[in-house]
Amino acid sequence: MSLLQQEEREVDDAALGEELTKGSSHVVWAAIAATVVVSIAIGAYVIAEQKPPIATGEIVAIWAHQQHTETSGLDASGAPMPKQEVDQVMVFTEVKLHNQSDHPLYLANVLTNATLVDGIHSSYAASIGDYERIFVAYPNIPVPHNQPISPLDTTINPGQTVVGTFVSAFKMAKGDFDARKKLDYTFNFRYQPALTIAPQVPITEQ
Repeated sequence: MSLLQQEEREVDDAALGEELTKGSSHVVWAAIAATVVVSIAIGAYVIAEQKPPIATGEIVAIWAHQQHTETSGLDASGAPMPKQEVDQVMVFTEVKLHNQSDHPLYLANVLTNATLVDGIHSSYAASIGDYERIFVAYPNIPVPHNQPISPLDTTINPGQTVVGTFVSAFKMAKGDFDARKKLDYTFNFRYQPALTIAPQVPITEQ
């Protein structure tokens, strides 16, 4: 091979390498551009599909009251029977719920959830009738007698905010309740996702 032919081959090889490099560069940039476009499209889809929650809520105040009761030792007919002692903690909670959807919300039930050492203990909120009976049975109970909210049939219209108090009871000693790791609330609506609220206010011990 002559020197001229060798130089021509080297020039051809260099040109080929340069073209391959340019081609590879174009492929890389095309791949990056495609990735960016896909990422933007996915992000736009996710944002478009995300909807605000149907309801928001706030725990306004909480009162915890220990109630110790002892049976009379007589049954309904007056015959003697062993006395029973019952310890329970009644948790009164004032809540504010707001409907930010475009249709009415129907509250189905409310759960007060206390996480203890042995797991989660949940108690359904009492009806308005039972709430009112507590203040009749224990007229000196040191808890504000606020406007109740029905945990069974409250309707919240679009844009409406309701405020009310409900009570849940845990059959346990006050010390066990005080040793809880967590307390939160689950508000279940008919045909809609539930709303869970963790209180940001301290519990008033009564």
